[in-house]
Amino acid sequence: MKVQKAQDLLSSLDFDSLFFHKGQAGLDAFEEAVNRTKALLLSEEETHVTPYSGETPLEVATRIDGLKVASEKGEGLEEILRDLQQRVFHPSVRVTHPTCIGHLHCPPLIASVIADLIIGVLNPSMDSWDQSPSATYVEQQLIQWICQQFKYPSSSDGVFTSGGTQSNYMALMLARDAFCLRELQWEVRRHGLPQQAKRMRILCSEYAHFTVQQAAVQLGLGEQSVIPVATNEKFQLDPCDLKDKLSTMKALKLLPFAIVATCGTTDFGSIDPLTELAEIATQHQLWLHVDAAYGGALVLSQRNQDKLKGIELADSITVDFHKLFYQTISCGAFLVKEKACFRLIERHASYLNPKEDEDEGVLNLVGKSLQTTRRFDALKILLSMRWVGTERFARMIDYTIDLAQGVVELMKGFPSLQVLNPHPEISAVVFRYVSQRHDEERDNQMNRRIQQMLLKQGHGLVAKTVVKGKVYLKLTLLNPRTTLSDIEKLCQKIIALGMRYTQMDMEVM
Repeated sequence: MKVQKAQDLLSSLDFDSLFFHKGQAGLDAFEEAVNRTKALLLSEEETHVTPYSGETPLEVATRIDGLKVASEKGEGLEEILRDLQQRVFHPSVRVTHPTCIGHLHCPPLIASVIADLIIGVLNPSMDSWDQSPSATYVEQQLIQWICQQFKYPSSSDGVFTSGGTQSNYMALMLARDAFCLRELQWEVRRHGLPQQAKRMRILCSEYAHFTVQQAAVQLGLGEQSVIPVATNEKFQLDPCDLKDKLSTMKALKLLPFAIVATCGTTDFGSIDPLTELAEIATQHQLWLHVDAAYGGALVLSQRNQDKLKGIELADSITVDFHKLFYQTISCGAFLVKEKACFRLIERHASYLNPKEDEDEGVLNLVGKSLQTTRRFDALKILLSMRWVGTERFARMIDYTIDLAQGVVELMKGFPSLQVLNPHPEISAVVFRYVSQRHDEERDNQMNRRIQQMLLKQGHGLVAKTVVKGKVYLKLTLLNPRTTLSDIEKLCQKIIALGMRYTQMDMEVM
């Protein structure tokens, strides 16, 4: 009787048109929804000619305040899309625009967008083989291919992650646990942190990503465990200062266990001297992790691949695909030279990845991931690499690096633009507008105002940063469709704004 009631209720509700399935109602609903969404996105792309609408945070918040988030009876897709177009799409950043060049935020390849659609329809969960039969092996094959690109040995392995934050955390967690097991005969997984944890230390560049400190906090070691190492004039970690820091630690009976090298700092794109750092790490028996979230893509380049020399010596590598690999967010990977390291975090759940599965050769990827449910992001890389081809990838990456050097040369022709990194290793250019008054604090205020007005007036999305107390503007040139002409026009706008603000300040004085 209960079964019959359930069937009667089901037949009275229109569920068929809500899911993608082989029934005609599902197929028709999917096709209509995709076509309507496609039409709206094409219309949006044609309408907007600037990287941002120019609205203030308050104006955007006001738009969203009126957004309906749920409907009791349900609404038509066209009505919902019209509302979203005005409230959400219109004030969004146009990451594909040639002057949307502030952050490590890339324009996504069509291949990646299409792969996202396929992933959404198939919706495999990458934790156990029986939820992702083919996807499991595809991811593993992509991981092996990526490891080969970095010249890692056959004993290497990896896993797809949400990005650099998660990958860096995994690296330091494995480094911590491996050190405790080897040096202190202590198993963190079972017993928690040892008494000596307060003396454990991580070393990294003063310009390393903030997630090194963040991971140290989450791992129970505290921010004080992260020791910043000085950098040279190219903003690369200085091996001499690293050696001095290690000597000091030895004298203080501290316990260094990991070095984090950066292959592409967020601000400057600087690459630390990987080979030298690997030698130091080996000498002191330290885990060497390379955060190559930004610079890892250079592995595909013929002309710039040498900048990664020594990366194959690292114990682990972070690589992000939603940067210079042009993938939709999120898509990253964590690689280890020795797959046995994953044993430090492996767990078995009887309902998901029982030990007998492993004994029978069933591959469940959850054992080497911090996530349980996880997306099939490997498909985005596969589709992109086959559709675009590694040769075109190499040309796109090389173009952005050449463009950065061209921008530096261009700015030499503008005396009021002062470049901080005149020899960019990847595609970041850090500079500031300087007035003739030589008033540092006023110039700081001016550069902040210039950055805000460029965005508000729709000329460009440019980032800002602070180096040694000075405010700088930053171009992160990821888009291979950005031209030197685009940057020249942007520079002229920057100078015009700077001159305007200088004149306004003088009138006030």
